[in-house]
Amino acid sequence: MEKKDLQYWVNKGQQMVADRQRRIDRAKQWKFDTVATHGLYDLQQSLESNNGSIMEPVYLSTAQAYEDSYHMEAGLSYQMPNWCYSRIANPSTYFLEETAALLEAYGTDLPASCVATASGMAAIRTATEPFLIKDDSLPPMNIVTSAKVYGGTFQQFSVRRGEEQGIDVRWVTNPTDLDEWAEKIDEGTRFVYGEFPSNPSVDIFDIEAVAKLAHANGIPLIVDSTCASPALTRPLAWGADIVVQSATKVMAASGTSVVGLLIAKHDIVSRVGNDEMQADFATWAKFWPFRDNGPGLHAMGAIMTLNDMRTLRPRIAQMSDTALTVSRFLENHPKVDRVFYPGLESYHARDLAKKYMRLADDGRNAYSYMLMVEIKEARDGVNTNTRKFYDGLDMIWRATDLGRVKTVATMNAISTHQQQGEKGRSLASIKPSAVRIAVGVEHRDDIIADLTRGLNRI
Repeated sequence: MEKKDLQYWVNKGQQMVADRQRRIDRAKQWKFDTVATHGLYDLQQSLESNNGSIMEPVYLSTAQAYEDSYHMEAGLSYQMPNWCYSRIANPSTYFLEETAALLEAYGTDLPASCVATASGMAAIRTATEPFLIKDDSLPPMNIVTSAKVYGGTFQQFSVRRGEEQGIDVRWVTNPTDLDEWAEKIDEGTRFVYGEFPSNPSVDIFDIEAVAKLAHANGIPLIVDSTCASPALTRPLAWGADIVVQSATKVMAASGTSVVGLLIAKHDIVSRVGNDEMQADFATWAKFWPFRDNGPGLHAMGAIMTLNDMRTLRPRIAQMSDTALTVSRFLENHPKVDRVFYPGLESYHARDLAKKYMRLADDGRNAYSYMLMVEIKEARDGVNTNTRKFYDGLDMIWRATDLGRVKTVATMNAISTHQQQGEKGRSLASIKPSAVRIAVGVEHRDDIIADLTRGLNRI
């Protein structure tokens, strides 16, 4: 019988890594829906580890047991795959991470890795914090970010980074203007950040061009693609280094879990950090800062999200078709001032939307589930009409959520972007008359009927 010393477990770990790569190579040959359905979980893994379970199990245990001291040593020194402790990893989160990485890199030869977090905001912090380390060889640090971002992101950058840490946060007010990005980047810039499309103003930017600009300056591009999802837009394929997802939204459309995802391609560009960090950022983040900071995702949330992700592309297709119909209805309504939706001919960055927003394996343009509508107000500018419309909705939910199977409407100026103040909302182009509508999977006629009900209140 083979002696089970440290080398035995290291060798076993190498075999596990080779088998995982075999499964990755196989999944790379599949179509998007097949990847979303199966990920890397297969019959072999089911029979060897999970009693033949067809579906990925929920591992509610907090810790992994080891066969002997050498097994533990090999695992905790990262010489073989293991999960150790659920603050660091868990077999259930691995299932989710493997599938998410495959979906974000879908259609490319890019190797990519993922780390799942307890929220989208935790994913953003995990993605950005490693670039904000002390380095006396560089000028004072700054970050360059689109101003068209979610309110929580604005607060994390503006308050947590800017006010509390003294980091210079440089806001790009027009993300479609490449010159504005270029003007704000200098030798102290640590990363470039943007949302595609932005929440709630539905603004976009030229991912490919901004990525080239960032790389020419030796820094990474980080993209929050929550409101597109990999079913429509995969920023890694266009040159981005890191993608963050609030998988709480359309990827977990049933609305039962709060989940964040950080997906990074290998060999990212950075002015700071060691070779290990740049070679495989997501795995490095899981092994080190994630392990120390503890923003871990619960196993149940991971599996519930994974189950929703299996139908991501067909849901996005239906929701996008409905959102376009709803946008056209609202754009032609006399009580509506303006509608922002990438599928409309009036959309200001129509060519960019056509370039980047295409349904996986379908090829046709689809423009996601989110739109923003500005209600016509009286001359005094008070948002009385907007509140009448909003409060008149009956089927559509008044909440701060989005990406649900149920349609949700939000007045962002008084909710998701309230804390950033009037100046911050002005930077993000969010008016008091704006209502974000996240279209669900209900029949379009019923959604339009409810919107009509609200508009008739004015």
